[in-house]
Amino acid sequence: MQRLYTGTISLNSKKDGYVRVHDLEKEGSIFVDHSHLNTALHHDSVEVELLGKKKNVKGEDELYGKIARVIERSKKGYAGILEEDHGMYFLVPDDRRMYTDIVIDKEKLDGGKVGDKIIASIDEWNDHKKSPRGAVVKVLGHPGDNDAEMLAYAYERGFSDEHNEAVLEEAHGIKARGIREEDKKDRRDFRGVGTFTIDPFDAKDFDDALSFKKLDNGHYEVGIHIADVSHYVLPGMHLDEEGIARETSVYLVDRCIPMLPEVLSNDLCSLVQGEDRLVMSAVFELDDEGTIHAEWFGKSVIHSNRRYTYEDAQKAIDTGSGDFAQELIILNNIAKKLTKKRFENGALSLETEEVKFKLDEKGVPVDVYVKERIDTNKLIEEYMLMANKQVSKFITLEQEKVKGEGKSVCIYRVHDKPDTDRMHELDLYIRALGYKVRFMDGLIPSQDLNDLLKKMGDRPEKALLQVHITRSMAKAIYSTRNIGHYGLAFDYYSHFTSPIRRYPDVLTHRLLERVLKKDFPKDEERGWYESLCAQASRREKEAADAERGSIKYKQVEYMSYRVGQEFDGVVSGVSEWGIYVEEKKSKCEGMVKLRDLGEDFFNYDPRGSRIIGERTGVEYKIGTPVKIKVKQANLDLRIIDYTLMA
Repeated sequence: MQRLYTGTISLNSKKDGYVRVHDLEKEGSIFVDHSHLNTALHHDSVEVELLGKKKNVKGEDELYGKIARVIERSKKGYAGILEEDHGMYFLVPDDRRMYTDIVIDKEKLDGGKVGDKIIASIDEWNDHKKSPRGAVVKVLGHPGDNDAEMLAYAYERGFSDEHNEAVLEEAHGIKARGIREEDKKDRRDFRGVGTFTIDPFDAKDFDDALSFKKLDNGHYEVGIHIADVSHYVLPGMHLDEEGIARETSVYLVDRCIPMLPEVLSNDLCSLVQGEDRLVMSAVFELDDEGTIHAEWFGKSVIHSNRRYTYEDAQKAIDTGSGDFAQELIILNNIAKKLTKKRFENGALSLETEEVKFKLDEKGVPVDVYVKERIDTNKLIEEYMLMANKQVSKFITLEQEKVKGEGKSVCIYRVHDKPDTDRMHELDLYIRALGYKVRFMDGLIPSQDLNDLLKKMGDRPEKALLQVHITRSMAKAIYSTRNIGHYGLAFDYYSHFTSPIRRYPDVLTHRLLERVLKKDFPKDEERGWYESLCAQASRREKEAADAERGSIKYKQVEYMSYRVGQEFDGVVSGVSEWGIYVEEKKSKCEGMVKLRDLGEDFFNYDPRGSRIIGERTGVEYKIGTPVKIKVKQANLDLRIIDYTLMA
């Protein structure tokens, strides 16, 4: 009897694969050699047949198998260079783990010329012994051009920088109609309440605004107002189909590829200063401790009095002067208490670093830096978390009052508890850094991780640990089945605050409106909503892959102009091939190969996660500060090589 498992395959540099599966009792992955891939490509979803066990190169027992079938391709298209040989056209892929070219018939070139950077599809591939056949989907331009390289990451994952004519026609029609007085009827009017937005300096779409009013009882009315995209984008419209297909906006290094056309995302839906806007609101009566005494949810109309950048709002808080300065100070003080309560309740204190680039007019990176998180970033985050949590709770409990416990239909943002094996891997990583944490019920307590991060202060290895903690966690996904949010320590959580750039938020708005009208979703609708959740989770990952790819490309490009220059770095990983080093300021990670470590003979100690010099005893482990010189930066392979300085 065949033993079949499903999972995702990862290919190594030798073009062999490992399929990580979740329904094995002990071993978490199955080895598949190149001859048994059966057309599977890197990160494809596959069905694998388990054949047995055998010894690997280290002499350890290892499960091995063969790919039975490819369930779904990880990429919607494949980026590379169009080449020609004896009248045969083919794509030479950028991805070095793509082990085959794609043959393209002349009539399917779609204007592509030899040497162009293109996106190609795989249309037919039934025999793994032959090359796949496909077609040119998009001609991107010349290799190395900024537009071509950036768009390649989006198109590979099915995100286009263009909307079709039907979608654009609808969007322009909605924009031309604008906001009429009849649209404002039956909405709560907040136009007389002080209202403002706080966003990055380069933001073009404004999903959320805050309003603030001091009440006679000493409490505060805080309104969290979110663009009412669901007023314009209705089920069955081309715009709605576009939202479902994309699910999210994509933020590449130098551009945003919006989920909805810009006449909506940057204009009519955007909560711009000085204009009336239609919103969905979550309004709370809060005291100085952030305790909620009353809440209201519904459709509203606002008029933003001020567009703040994070930096401008921070200046108003620090100086106590400017528009809404006192309101911002009160909101900030409450936000700090809300943050403290979250951590006391078991939320993880993770602040992953966001790399930003300064580009010249040709898109060449002239500077790389880590975006600083200031109080106003955290202020907005806390009130958005409050809205997301309370809306999710309201939608759920209002339905359960009528339908019974567990019968509600809602789009939850859920985050499962970490896998025990990953927790043990994290423990080993922490020990390699020289620290110790407790284990309780197979998990490292959140409080221990928070305490450790706090104790590490500004040490360079702190950022590395935060990344590793994030990777050890389960992935947050969308689901109709509520299991809570482990990382935030919330029992109820949904995405409500970003409908301009996330389709699940549009669905949450629609569900909220139905619940307010007592038009509760029926049980038979759950399957449809669950399929939308699966689509949203998948597209979110694909967007994140595109964003990470564009960042990595620009980091390598940045270092390609700095060959021979010296930098401060920190060891971010060790392997039998050498040490990985992250440059301190730009976070550009590269490798120092063993032969470039010095005159000594160096040995890899996997148990201690370190590399040791045999003669000198020099030791390199995660967190070791080093001086590095850029040896080379290969844009084709997206890798950086460093050497160590004495």
